[in-house]
Amino acid sequence: MTMTEFSSWISWPDSVHQHKGNLHSHTVNSDGHLTPREAVQLYRTHGYSFLAFTDHETFTDFSEDLSSDDFLVLGGIESSARLYDSIEHHHVCSTHHLNGILGTQAMQDHAPLNFQTQEFLEPVIAEGSWNSLEAAQTVCDRLRDHGCMVTYNHPIWSRVRLQDFESLQGISAVEIYNYDTVMECGCGYDTVHWDEMLRDGMHINAFASDDNHNNGKFEDSCGGWVSVCTDHLSHDAIIHALLDGQYYSSSGPVINQWSIKDGIVYVSCGPCERISFICGGPVGTGSSVTALNHQPLCSTSYQLSGAETYIRIECTDSSGRTAWTNARFCDEA
Repeated sequence: MTMTEFSSWISWPDSVHQHKGNLHSHTVNSDGHLTPREAVQLYRTHGYSFLAFTDHETFTDFSEDLSSDDFLVLGGIESSARLYDSIEHHHVCSTHHLNGILGTQAMQDHAPLNFQTQEFLEPVIAEGSWNSLEAAQTVCDRLRDHGCMVTYNHPIWSRVRLQDFESLQGISAVEIYNYDTVMECGCGYDTVHWDEMLRDGMHINAFASDDNHNNGKFEDSCGGWVSVCTDHLSHDAIIHALLDGQYYSSSGPVINQWSIKDGIVYVSCGPCERISFICGGPVGTGSSVTALNHQPLCSTSYQLSGAETYIRIECTDSSGRTAWTNARFCDEA
């Protein structure tokens, strides 16, 4: 195995603002229980700067009505493909859920299609068996054709295998934390698939979200988010930063900064119990640092060995809540 070298790099300048947002939410326009205006009020109250509406199979864009100077609404849709067992039983055996979040103005201008208000996209349906990857690609292509940034959602909950979506062309991120499915059935964590994709050399981002429905059965709002780093709050600025991976994801902790200099990876964060440097490379590559004598960790470092192919960081607090950086690859300038 050859030695690798990471360029000196800093995640974002100190002058750049962090904008907290939820990229996956539902309203009364599908199976959610809040109106779009009520949802905006909820998230504004909890310190968010932006919210994407991703109702099932229905595109909505309330940006003109509900955005303001300090809060941004992103238009979007959650589109799906479903495999049913049979006509008789009609249980969903496996499904693909993908978010299409309206892209930059340039993406919209170059798209062959444009969404209409309340436009409905028929889900891809199969019974008995299917080409799972082909079904997912069909959904992804439709969203891209409408000028959207596309994410792949909650793979563990969806009962899919890595080969069902790893080779998808056109997705920018995979959902590694979904607060709704964590609370509903414990199926909302998924860094395993993400790390397998990273180990296969895929430069793909990850994100945490709520997937909130607000039906009152359990809490599902303000538990998973992204913190996007950009110098101003606008639709294009947020989308560009998301596509470029200029953000971190969290279910609790704050990451202030992370950087690479002279072969050492540095991170600073809010009070945590454990900081893990998760790497691609041979067995045993990477490290974790834990708090000692009940003194919380707020910063630490990791000496690169030269065998790492990528590195990402997880910061976990005393309640088990985690924040995740995106991955940095050694071949990135």
